[in-house]
Amino acid sequence: MRMSSSTTSPQAGTSVRGPLTRSQRLDRLPFTRKHGKLLGASGIGWALDAMDVGLISFVIAALSVHWELSKSDGSLIASAGFAGMAIGASVGGLLADRIGRRSVFALTLLIYGLATGASALAMGVGALIVLRFIVGLGLGAELPVASTLMSEFAPARIRGRVVVMLEAFWALGWILAAVIGTFVAASGPTGWRWALAVGLVPAVYSLVIRLGMPESVRFLEKQGRTEEAERVVRSFEASAGIDTPEGAPTTSELATDADAAVGAGADGTRVDADEVGAIPAADRIETTGGIWSKPLRARTAGLWAVWFCINLSYYGAFIWIPTLLVDRGFDLTRSFTFTLIITLAQIPGYAVAAWLIEVFGRRWTLTVFLTGSAVAASFYGLADAEWTILAAGCALSFFNLGAWGALYAIGPELYPTRVRGTGTGAAAAFGRIASMAAPFLVPVFLVAGGQVFVFAAFSVFFILAAAAAFTLPEQRGKALAE
Repeated sequence: MRMSSSTTSPQAGTSVRGPLTRSQRLDRLPFTRKHGKLLGASGIGWALDAMDVGLISFVIAALSVHWELSKSDGSLIASAGFAGMAIGASVGGLLADRIGRRSVFALTLLIYGLATGASALAMGVGALIVLRFIVGLGLGAELPVASTLMSEFAPARIRGRVVVMLEAFWALGWILAAVIGTFVAASGPTGWRWALAVGLVPAVYSLVIRLGMPESVRFLEKQGRTEEAERVVRSFEASAGIDTPEGAPTTSELATDADAAVGAGADGTRVDADEVGAIPAADRIETTGGIWSKPLRARTAGLWAVWFCINLSYYGAFIWIPTLLVDRGFDLTRSFTFTLIITLAQIPGYAVAAWLIEVFGRRWTLTVFLTGSAVAASFYGLADAEWTILAAGCALSFFNLGAWGALYAIGPELYPTRVRGTGTGAAAAFGRIASMAAPFLVPVFLVAGGQVFVFAAFSVFFILAAAAAFTLPEQRGKALAE
């Protein structure tokens, strides 16, 4: 079938002639049950990742009591995971551009699920550090790959909102971690082992992922697997109730996205760029280089800066919050309960970000939420009563996780298909350097100026992230670059 429209594109300013490409056919669809199934499958994997990252903060707090774990050893355990995440994000992004998004997604779930389960058997700090590094390899690769896959299937007009919805599963996973931490990890000397044993769940779920998820259509086309790409597109059209006649092309008969965008095509029909996601000439990325080529280097630098600053502040705060509450005199159960309440504020943060990102755009949403995070971090450092700790903590959770949602939405939109996984993975990998540093910096900052100084430093990094975010190009409503 050659689906077309006969309206002139207000976005491009000119009529675009030619049959719709597969990417445009996906962009014009409504959100269907098949999109929902893909979002759910990716989101559950995302939530399991969050559960794993969240659990380690409760495990460290529990071990500080049961093993008399020092803050330096706790920092090593946390940082080992982030070191693995840095390598995993970089390698995972490269692999996703070479062997496919779906395959890498399933492989990463398997790696970190098995390693997390094995961590429950660790008999000493050294073994736990090694296993946390392996966990990080899988975890770091999964997150940018999942957001890239979801971005390439989501309809253009709601793509940002869909990716924020994907990121919102992080809140569910962290809440689950807080529940497990509160009622399992804090239950006794071996509670932390049972908490980590839950990490075996992703290993089983990886099999479901591999069998049930479609591969990216854009990736399939870049690999010359056009018949497979056509079948995937038709399945989404069928889910939307759009009938595809038998005469539709099943090979590379369709025009390439670049040809369609400049008006190539034989049937003389016109295509609405706003409706189906054609790329205006001013927004096309003409490059054969990598993510540091001239057309991409500014956005890569800005994205890396945001990733670095937000990672340092987020993981520095949320990995240590349970332990810092214990230091303030709260017992494990009360400390974990406070953390659970603070974590619940992530959900409305994601919800507001998901709405704003398609109303105000990616750049403004990300900037505003990062600025809100800076203010909340300052208040948390000054909080001394229970209600102020909870209020400031909830505000920090609200703004920080809303910012994460916007960041994951904008990352894949900045790069063309052939380096999209590489670009998002490399930015995540650079951010993990800050994640590795954050657990070590917190004890140093505590000695230098107490918790006030710790959270003042986080506030500064949030401000720097907001400034960098404002340099990124606005991608709301635009088609993904091919």
